[in-house]
Amino acid sequence: MSPRVSLSRAAEGECSQKLEALRRSIRKTDTYLADQLARRERVLKESRDVISACSRAIISIHSGRTKDAEKELSKAKSLLGSLRRSGEGPSARYLVSPETEYVEASAVMALSRDQPIPVIEGLGVSHEAYLLGLLDTVGELKRMVLGSIMRRKLGQARKYFEVMEEIYSTCSPLAVYDHVVNGARRKIDVARMLVEDTRGLLTEETRREYIGKSMARLEKKLDRRSLS
Repeated sequence: MSPRVSLSRAAEGECSQKLEALRRSIRKTDTYLADQLARRERVLKESRDVISACSRAIISIHSGRTKDAEKELSKAKSLLGSLRRSGEGPSARYLVSPETEYVEASAVMALSRDQPIPVIEGLGVSHEAYLLGLLDTVGELKRMVLGSIMRRKLGQARKYFEVMEEIYSTCSPLAVYDHVVNGARRKIDVARMLVEDTRGLLTEETRREYIGKSMARLEKKLDRRSLS
């Protein structure tokens, strides 16, 4: 027969106390994790709402519906304020995505009004989100360049292109922080391709405009000779 392990009443009481302390720690951990899970679910849901509002704002800007864009951007700002209050601790990392979209929408709004791009302090976002949002703005700037060309506003198109180049040249050295800002290098590479592609389109349009003006001057000169 195997020997029976017997504990004195004092030893049993001490063991029970140690186990109860362990149980209290586990209960505290359970409460903390349940709170973090609830925060995470709320942040993710409201993040999607922010992203949707910013997307609608950008669409409205390109469509010339400024009032609608202002309304959506204001909604996104309000939602972000609520998110920051609940997105503390481990949940803070989920704020980068909605803040990135907010930076992009705010930049596009400012550019459409011929205003400077808002600074990071004014937007109240993280450095990661500011960098990623600016890089995403390059794609929207290409759309604005093309829109200006279609409306035969080549001067405005050049201004938008200058901003594209400035964003890329200023942000490209920050590719070294790709391990800190996830996706930064990829977005910088995309921005470079967008800038080069837009430069080609703008160069071609500038050449076409020059030829058109030259032809117009030649026609006027020929008309004057024919009348003399």
